[in-house]
Amino acid sequence: MNGYFYVLTTIDLFVLCFMCILTNLSEALDKKQKRGFFSAFALIAAISILEVITLVVDGTAEKYRWVNIVSNYLGFGLSPAVSICLVYVLDKKTIVEKDMKLAMIFQTGYLILLAASIPYGLVFSVSADNVYARGPFFCIYVIAYFAAILYLSLSTIKMSKQFQNRSKALIYPLIVFLAAETTIQVLLPDLHVTWLCVTLLSVLYFIYCNEMWTQLDGLTGLLNQNSYLNRTNRMHDCSGILIVFDVDDFKQVNDLYGHLQGDVCLAEIADCIKKAYAQYGYCYRIGGDEFCVLLKNRQKEMECIQKFLRLLENKREKYEFISTVSYGSAICSGKIF
Repeated sequence: MNGYFYVLTTIDLFVLCFMCILTNLSEALDKKQKRGFFSAFALIAAISILEVITLVVDGTAEKYRWVNIVSNYLGFGLSPAVSICLVYVLDKKTIVEKDMKLAMIFQTGYLILLAASIPYGLVFSVSADNVYARGPFFCIYVIAYFAAILYLSLSTIKMSKQFQNRSKALIYPLIVFLAAETTIQVLLPDLHVTWLCVTLLSVLYFIYCNEMWTQLDGLTGLLNQNSYLNRTNRMHDCSGILIVFDVDDFKQVNDLYGHLQGDVCLAEIADCIKKAYAQYGYCYRIGGDEFCVLLKNRQKEMECIQKFLRLLENKREKYEFISTVSYGSAICSGKIF
């Protein structure tokens, strides 16, 4: 085996260890997200080591055949789980979403199917003299791997749209790169660059997600005050609408119902703002109970405010502690889009 592969794997493991330390030190991630990144980095490291083991023992004494089989099984079996761990990172909610549960069922079923195929050499085989070979249904692994990549891609795109992430388009070149290197690895198996590329992609994904979250207000999911200030500082001659919202008597909500319900009140109002305005502008939380929208289309102002008031009224029927909201708008001159 080429000595460069050992060097690349060593670099790979160093980077993964560094990313684990960086994840632990991050102030932008909650415990759930740290668990997701830790799991993804640990899986990549484990699979990288398993790949080295398979290359070392392949073609050696027959007594190592079981090592070859187990290493290949775990390497192929755990690969889709990396994408699932990264999807787990996306949502800060502690509950496990329905699609995540389905993904876990898919992963479990895939592991069982792969284990059942070993005696028949369907996905891969290790001969009696301990030589690895791809099986006639190696496509099962390829399909499972690409399905996991697709799941991660769609989940990230959905999340970035939901949070109005301005850098959401950057996810597309990452997806193309990962799909391209995986295709090359499938066609040219002797390259052994898959997991080095996956490590690089996981690092870029970590940066991408952190950039997305630094733009957002943690409670409401709207763009935060810093994002608002940065955008308004870049405004040039152009027209748009600035709409400002203020929650009425919010102090009384905190006093009567407690601060936890006060947070629910703000989050529900922010949800109404996002649903009403996000399609036509950027929505911000600029203070404790103050929000604003930079609306690019003046003609949509009345349509959006009517939708907002309708949504807010529905929320007030559901939650008695949600306040009314005062709002006002003004034409602003600046290139805000």
